[in-house]
Amino acid sequence: MPLTKLKEKLKTKSLSPLFGTIKRISATTIEAQGLRPSIGDIVKLVSLDGSKSELGMVTEINQYSFFISPFGFIEGFKSGDKVFISEQGMMIPVGEALLGRVVDPFIRPKDGKGFILSTVQSPIMKPPLDAMKRGLIDEPFSVGVKTIDAFLTCGKGQKMGIFAGSGVGKSTLMGMIVRGSVAPVKVIALIGERGREVPEFIQKNLGGNLENTVIVVATSDDSPLMRKYGAFSAMSIAEYFKDQGRDVLFMMDSVTRFAMAQREIGLALGEPPTSKGYPPSVLALLPQLMERAGKEEGKGSITAFFTVLVEGDDLSDPIADQSRSILDGHIVLSRELTDYGIYPPISIQNSSSRVMGDIIDAEHKKAATKFKRLSSILKENEVLIRIGAYEKGNDKELDVAIAKKEKMNAFMQQTPEEVFGFDLTINELKQIIS
Repeated sequence: MPLTKLKEKLKTKSLSPLFGTIKRISATTIEAQGLRPSIGDIVKLVSLDGSKSELGMVTEINQYSFFISPFGFIEGFKSGDKVFISEQGMMIPVGEALLGRVVDPFIRPKDGKGFILSTVQSPIMKPPLDAMKRGLIDEPFSVGVKTIDAFLTCGKGQKMGIFAGSGVGKSTLMGMIVRGSVAPVKVIALIGERGREVPEFIQKNLGGNLENTVIVVATSDDSPLMRKYGAFSAMSIAEYFKDQGRDVLFMMDSVTRFAMAQREIGLALGEPPTSKGYPPSVLALLPQLMERAGKEEGKGSITAFFTVLVEGDDLSDPIADQSRSILDGHIVLSRELTDYGIYPPISIQNSSSRVMGDIIDAEHKKAATKFKRLSSILKENEVLIRIGAYEKGNDKELDVAIAKKEKMNAFMQQTPEEVFGFDLTINELKQIIS
């Protein structure tokens, strides 16, 4: 290259990157000055001696300075340290190399298996699917759990919620769905859970088998931003495989921890607290994540299961209530059923699938409705039956329910290791009812 052309090129290049400086540091935010970033920009914090660096996000701007929420720990940073705007932004590498791996929200390996090589970059934040581009949910999605396939039949591209109190069997049911589902690709987001639960979930609930599975982990000790964007990062991975024309199972545990992370961020930025301390941004954030799942015409589908931890088994909790209004169905786990030794403890009376009627045949629908009715009649008359106050012949329908009670209870029970095919489950249901 001639010297004159080289000089011309150098004139248009900035050889020293622009940087700002940290002005003030608090427990949750960093105030900086000297740059003109936009809301949502990713910045890199670097100490003056270069010994420490961390990523953060610009969450607030005023006339003279801007505020950063860090993705990691900010211990060791001082006023005067440098702030650079990251050119990569909120982009993550995606691709086939992720299958079988455990990663953090920025796709950094957590399984000790080495670097993940991928040339495809995908933004973490994307708009949800356009309403008119969504495909109709018209075929069943088998999960291998009898109670769900029979009474809460899911369709490809459906969004389901699993609502449960603590210690009711949520993680066990998640493992059963992941092992038993027919999806060729499975993406699991473990958000805000205890670090101990990650290897336990992989070894106990998944049997150590991560074939065709990607696990994105942001534990409770991670920063609120890592917990928040861990969910969006996992959804971006699922969208990559959906765009390849594949049917993806997306599972997230839990929506409640995700909402708590946004509550921490919102309150630190001065948002007003509303019900149970959740700021308005939390309720706006849930559909931004959940509506990204679904079936897209000409491409694949993302069938999503979101777990919601309900405090004190209270389904009127604001996060549970908002989630139910967005999702296409809800699976409620009952503590009462665990007392009877029925696992998985799915309450078929309190649960519902909004697309079930569109994807099953009339015979299946009739058998499921009759099973639910007989189960409800047994529950209503349970005390009378136990104390011997009911005489056979007084109620023909109750007589039928009592006669079938043992088979019905056996149908509702399933060990974590068992997987039942969809057709086998429906045939067994019809035999019990016939």
